[in-house]
Amino acid sequence: MTQPTTRRNVLATSAGALAVGCVGCGGGTSGGGATQSAATSAPLSSSSPSPASPGGKRLATTSDIPEGGGKVFKEQKIVVTQPKKGDFKAFSAICTHQGCTVNRVADGTIDCPCHGSRFHIADGSVAHGPATRPLPEESITVEGNTIHLA
Repeated sequence: MTQPTTRRNVLATSAGALAVGCVGCGGGTSGGGATQSAATSAPLSSSSPSPASPGGKRLATTSDIPEGGGKVFKEQKIVVTQPKKGDFKAFSAICTHQGCTVNRVADGTIDCPCHGSRFHIADGSVAHGPATRPLPEESITVEGNTIHLA
């Protein structure tokens, strides 16, 4: 048996859908929790390690990450940067302001499209607000020319 559509039903259904859609729009991430620095190991032979190597899931090659820049990996919610030649860093791609995913690395910063926050590629610290907390550091390993999630 169906009920007639009323303004109350439409408003209640719309409010519920909006609440579900905004679950990821919370007030940011909580601080705390241990983080680890990116590790770099000595280059291996020219053959690349397999994706199942001990270093974790293969993310990219070192040539994928430009010196003085970086790359956002949306699926893994991680951004990898190379502030100076051979120095690779990784940070969460989730902006600490309101939980949006950063979308690019340009001019030495990791940029969030939602409210304009920018973070330094070297350490994830805030370069321009409204964010007030740095991007959390993520763990990666560099084995030869391959970058792995740790």
